[in-house]
Amino acid sequence: MTTPLDTAVDATTPRPATRLPRLIAAMFSSNVGALIALLTPLQLLLTLQTTRIAGADAAAAFGFITGIGALFALIANPLAGRISDRTAARFGRRRTWILTGAIGGSLAVFAFAFTTEIWQVALIWCLTQTLFNFQQAATNALLADQVPTHRRGTVSGFVGLAGAVGPLAGIAAVSSLTDPIAQWGTVAAISIVLGIVAVFLLKDPQHTPAADQAGLNLKQLLLSFWLNPRKHPAFGWAWLVRFLLTCAYASGTYNAFFLMDRFGISPEAVGGNVLVLSLISVGLLAVTSVVAGPISDRVRRQKPFVIAAGILAAAALVLQGFAPTIEVVYLAVAILGFATGLFFSIDSAMCVRMLPSAENAGKDFAIINMANTLPQSFVPFVAPLLLGLGGFSALYVTLAVIGIVGALLVLRLPEIGREGDPRWALITRDTAAASQPS
Repeated sequence: MTTPLDTAVDATTPRPATRLPRLIAAMFSSNVGALIALLTPLQLLLTLQTTRIAGADAAAAFGFITGIGALFALIANPLAGRISDRTAARFGRRRTWILTGAIGGSLAVFAFAFTTEIWQVALIWCLTQTLFNFQQAATNALLADQVPTHRRGTVSGFVGLAGAVGPLAGIAAVSSLTDPIAQWGTVAAISIVLGIVAVFLLKDPQHTPAADQAGLNLKQLLLSFWLNPRKHPAFGWAWLVRFLLTCAYASGTYNAFFLMDRFGISPEAVGGNVLVLSLISVGLLAVTSVVAGPISDRVRRQKPFVIAAGILAAAALVLQGFAPTIEVVYLAVAILGFATGLFFSIDSAMCVRMLPSAENAGKDFAIINMANTLPQSFVPFVAPLLLGLGGFSALYVTLAVIGIVGALLVLRLPEIGREGDPRWALITRDTAAASQPS
């Protein structure tokens, strides 16, 4: 059964086991480690690796590799959330999978250095996505587990900041290296260390499942991928907003190809240019992530931030799509970085407010995270068609339109303190969530 949430505060009251500063540091460290391992390859190392192996066919190979990897991430994240929710290990239901994902995923990353065929790169990328999505699913569930409702905007801002620091730190660490073994080994080493640091910072008491909670079976595992949007309308709209806006922000994946195509920059030199773009983007993303979250907590408003983020992102993408000089690209990336920080500093807190169940927070938040993962398949899938029709201008303008639609759809969600108002989609709670899947 579900009931509408008609109070101004969420029905869930987390009981923090970790002091908030340590919890923020643990979540930040874990997310940065995982994102270094996932986004540094997406923004640079996979481009270089596929170029070494496939030559002129590198762009097509890159699309295939990232597309199939995103499919594995799509599958792994909800499964990881469901399994994490039900883990009763003494080490903790979240810490167990943070450590497993960090160690296993880092070893997989190092294996990239020894690939000589595209199928090998694709296989290892699928393994990497799977393992680090286990780590991320467990980490992000802590927002619902341990963060008080009135501090979620602040913590969400630091989670958004991790999304900037991760790829920047990774690219900065490898941009001066030319040996593939050194590049991949550096990424692996940083990721494993940050995962271990997070585990040491985090307190995660052993989870005791409810007495009437059924054990995991195949049906429940399959239901990990689904939460009925008719039954939980606010959750469904929040998912769609995140998906559409993340599609717009996925344009950064093509920065290296864009620079080589539009401005004739060589594969050997493009790493430095990508680093400059990342520095510009991250500098502004960092400011907005840390500042916007606490402001949102203070003014008790979330939707204006999301709308502004979508409009700014669309403007930046159009500007980049028609950029005549690399200086204009720098300006466009700066605006996009500001917009990205604005969105991700607010979105996690907004999505947690829409979750139907505290007991299944890991699984439900992992479904929300599918909206982060699907664009990694969707954008590479449509990109070759758009590039063929109108080059990078067509690609960026299309992503701009998608971003605008996502920003407008946030109007369907209730604002903080307006939960239960029939003018907006209802936030619902599962009364039997502990005993059956949503």
